Amino acid sequence: MKKHKQLKKIITAILIGTAGFFLATLLFTVKEAALVGLIAFLVTLWTNEGLPLGVVSLLPIILFPAFDILSTNETSLNYSKSIIFLFLGGFLLAIAVEKTGLHKVIANKMLSVFPSTVRGIIFALSITSGLLSSFLSNTTTTLLLMPLALFLTEEKKIKMRFALAIAYGASVGGIITPIGTPPNLILMGIMEDKGLELIPFMQWVWLVLPLALLMFFIISFILSLGVSEVKIPRDKTITTMSNKQKKILFTLIFLVCLLFANAPVKPYYDGFGLNEKGILLSFGLLMFFPPVNVLTWKDSKKVPYEIIFLFGAGFSIAAAFTSSGLANSVASYLLQLTTLPPILIMLCIAAIVTFTTEVTSNTALISMILPILYAVTEASGLDTRLFLMTATICASYAFMLPIATPPNAIAMSSGVVNVGTMAKYGFLFNVIGIFLIVLIASFFWRNFI
Repeated sequence: MKKHKQLKKIITAILIGTAGFFLATLLFTVKEAALVGLIAFLVTLWTNEGLPLGVVSLLPIILFPAFDILSTNETSLNYSKSIIFLFLGGFLLAIAVEKTGLHKVIANKMLSVFPSTVRGIIFALSITSGLLSSFLSNTTTTLLLMPLALFLTEEKKIKMRFALAIAYGASVGGIITPIGTPPNLILMGIMEDKGLELIPFMQWVWLVLPLALLMFFIISFILSLGVSEVKIPRDKTITTMSNKQKKILFTLIFLVCLLFANAPVKPYYDGFGLNEKGILLSFGLLMFFPPVNVLTWKDSKKVPYEIIFLFGAGFSIAAAFTSSGLANSVASYLLQLTTLPPILIMLCIAAIVTFTTEVTSNTALISMILPILYAVTEASGLDTRLFLMTATICASYAFMLPIATPPNAIAMSSGVVNVGTMAKYGFLFNVIGIFLIVLIASFFWRNFI
């Protein structure tokens, strides 16, 4: 019976992929349509879980060469991007926190400060995650906080909501500063390159903070529906920290301080210039060295390698967008939108960016689409900086699929979130995010950018 259900899910994915291909041929070339069909096939398998997450994530290495989209070497290179080693370091730190039981101590302290209801904890986790993510990378923030989501309660339904609160909070908060997420930095680089006036640091914060606060409230409120008044009991047996817990705690405090000191605040402070990926990997490996000596190589088997494969798949799809010509074809259709009223153009661009980000890296997508948008807006007389900023913020507000953003993938790696649940909540938050961004851009940002 189980095999029959699995086969049915795989056949469904093949049918959706085939339908996607034939529909895409109405707008794109055969090669571009093939990529659309393959993405539809992969997304369906990720969503209906017809095959294990790691297996589906490795399929691009076979499928892209088979359909002449990317060679095997070109595809497999995407599975060894440097950001993967940031994940590896973060996962090792999370394993060390779990092994020593430090997460239980921190969770107990949280329950003594914040309201001990599920709603209170969800608000606390999402806002804490968001504020940290406004200066640290959302990947680092989510990796550091995720152990809390898993050990505040034994009830899986509530664990899932806590995990999503941390992941979504990190994405929401990453936009608060220009340094909070890579797409923001790419926007600043392109504006500088094109001779556009840069948005000062504090002006950026002032512009996007209302959006972030609204999203924090909406996401936290919706995630807490149905379980809002459930109490999370404190563990009164936890009174003191062991030596190993103290070692990990001091290591994490030092790591966070180093990350904050390393973060540049242009044009006032350049930071230390250290690579954040190298920092996380170094601290992860430090768990094996004296005097810390918390992890052994046996513990490394707990690293969720399927998430590493998942990101390889996302990077491969991003590379395929460019090599197949699909990115340029989408750009040509964007040019045709310029006959619409500006607010409708912005709504279309926001929706395209948000939902395209679901199946490709937001960093790769924004690198491709901002130069295209610059050309489109300059040619049509639209407010270039306003449209570039709108697209950039939308690239961070993708909540549906695990490959959309690193926080989503980390939430999946926790084992308490399935793709179907993430897609259900994520679609709703995507739509809310699109409309809020367009409204705030049209009636607030327009007056100050």
